[in-house]
Amino acid sequence: MSLISLSGIVKTFHLGTQTVHALNGVDLRIEKNEYVALMGPSGSGKSTLMNILGCLDVPSAGRYVLNEKDVSKMSENELADVRNKEIGFVFQTFNLLPRTTAVSNVALPLVYAGIPKKKRIERAESVLNMVGLSDRMDHHPNQLSGGQRQRVAVARALVNSPSIILADEPTGNLDTKTSEDIMRLFAEIHQNGNTVILVTHEEDIAQFAHRIIRLRDGKVESDVKNENIMTL
Repeated sequence: MSLISLSGIVKTFHLGTQTVHALNGVDLRIEKNEYVALMGPSGSGKSTLMNILGCLDVPSAGRYVLNEKDVSKMSENELADVRNKEIGFVFQTFNLLPRTTAVSNVALPLVYAGIPKKKRIERAESVLNMVGLSDRMDHHPNQLSGGQRQRVAVARALVNSPSIILADEPTGNLDTKTSEDIMRLFAEIHQNGNTVILVTHEEDIAQFAHRIIRLRDGKVESDVKNENIMTL
């Protein structure tokens, strides 16, 4: 059974009298522990697809089965529960709470999961250690570099031991060297057994993935195994 199974996914938006087909019959399977890059020009549907994969939105038609659960017809509350348990998000803009320490930012998803405070802090410290920030745990985001902030965001994505890490343009705000550090971190996360889905418009970043899916006009244009995986 695939970790992710999309069948005939359609997503339409109504803009005044116009109907826009953001996704137009997407079929996709992603297995456990794959490393996939999702690419496409602006307006190709990649952001819409990412929102559906991340259970931030539901399709207008079609079926989405995640970890043997049909999430395509779930309520808002059910989707929030799936997001918290199954998916770790990493965003281009980090999305950290500015007045909160690194360790508290990382522990946040565990608050929603109802984990006791002592266990939350232990787990948050453990993942911050894993991403190389053991000496920055009590720092606030404004005391960290862009790369360190993104590492905090990655740690927060990992803290719930999710099935999937979904990264949306994770190097978009970073310089070349810092981008390489973050991509090295994603390679480690993948080697540790996580499924990684990377949304990017940058060809060189996509080359770190083992499979590249390209979208155009709301459909899968190509889906190929990457024969020249970039390593650092």
